[in-house]
Amino acid sequence: MTERKRVPTKAYQNPGFLESKDARALRILSEYLEPKSRFDYHRVDDTIVFMGSARIQSREAAEEMLGKAKAGKNLEHAQMALKMSVYYEAARELASRLTKWSKALDQEERRFVVCTGGGPGIMEAANRGAAEAKGMNVGLTISIPVEEFDNRYVTRELAFHFHYFFMRKFWFAYLAKAVIVFPGGYGTLDELFELLTLVQTRKMKKPMPIVLFGTEYWRQIIDFDALARYGTIDAEDIELMHRTDSVDDAYDWIVAQLAEKALGQPGATL
Repeated sequence: MTERKRVPTKAYQNPGFLESKDARALRILSEYLEPKSRFDYHRVDDTIVFMGSARIQSREAAEEMLGKAKAGKNLEHAQMALKMSVYYEAARELASRLTKWSKALDQEERRFVVCTGGGPGIMEAANRGAAEAKGMNVGLTISIPVEEFDNRYVTRELAFHFHYFFMRKFWFAYLAKAVIVFPGGYGTLDELFELLTLVQTRKMKKPMPIVLFGTEYWRQIIDFDALARYGTIDAEDIELMHRTDSVDDAYDWIVAQLAEKALGQPGATL
């Protein structure tokens, strides 16, 4: 009987090692290098990031929910879903308009590409608007223990799936030249405050226009004036954000900011 020759496994082909704590640095590095390779290949220079709740529904879905609720329970929940759906439609329209504007800038490089967290809600709305404008768009999803969601509007070649939250947030910040924050929960607040901290502390040296969309919502959720009044931030820090309820105003302000501060400076910088 002939004895089978044993072939040693190469380290980079050993799943037992690659998934171990000793290889954590390699996994972190791969979540930097693999996205970078794809962004470079598709000539994506920079992005406009849309943030917001995964729970906000389209007007159509919210109206359907309300119709069912009138015949049963959860009427109040359905009424709020319909009220909040205005943000889905606003994100969709704004992403579409910004995509059309960015596509007209350069036929070679892809400037100011719409980027989201790749999930449902506001993220789906922005990816949907960009796709409807026939533009490439980015989805940076994260592995969490919830039911998987297929955001079919994300450009397939630019759909990423992260294990590490901090690497996902790195790619939000690194490529971004503007950020639009719609109503959201813990995740949205986490992302917003990390960006504000980077800007406030000058760790982010590039100009970063930040729009808070939904003045009533944000006024109730975060009292920025109180932070300044108690002396925990400077009054000037409140001006790091532009607040609005208007798609037209958000579009005009972002385009003006990008034209002045970012148009001649392609590429990813912090």
